[in-house]
Amino acid sequence: MEEEILTPPIGPFFRFADENAWLTAARAAGFTADLPVYDEEGNETGTEEKVVQYTHNYALDVVGSITVGGEWDEEGNEVVAPTTLDGFHVNYVGELPEGWEAFEVTPNSPYRVFA
Repeated sequence: MEEEILTPPIGPFFRFADENAWLTAARAAGFTADLPVYDEEGNETGTEEKVVQYTHNYALDVVGSITVGGEWDEEGNEVVAPTTLDGFHVNYVGELPEGWEAFEVTPNSPYRVFA
């Protein structure tokens, strides 16, 4: 019997205008939840909205802002500033949420992919 080798999916990739646009889309898709917050003694002190990145139905890789280039000297001081690419970037695997087609991009060289 020959073993089947599965290749991880590459993409789809999404670019939103900014982090707020991404969070709005994540909320609309049901990818956020209000989770309890605890103090040092373990007492619940309230809730905090979090993006739920992995479930049995989907996986999110929130890349955020992407920078390219830049130069630093031997001491780690910036000599030439890196360039920040437009948008707020997210990788996704799962059934595509409604309306996300408008944000899908196809990079020539993806910055990060699912491993």
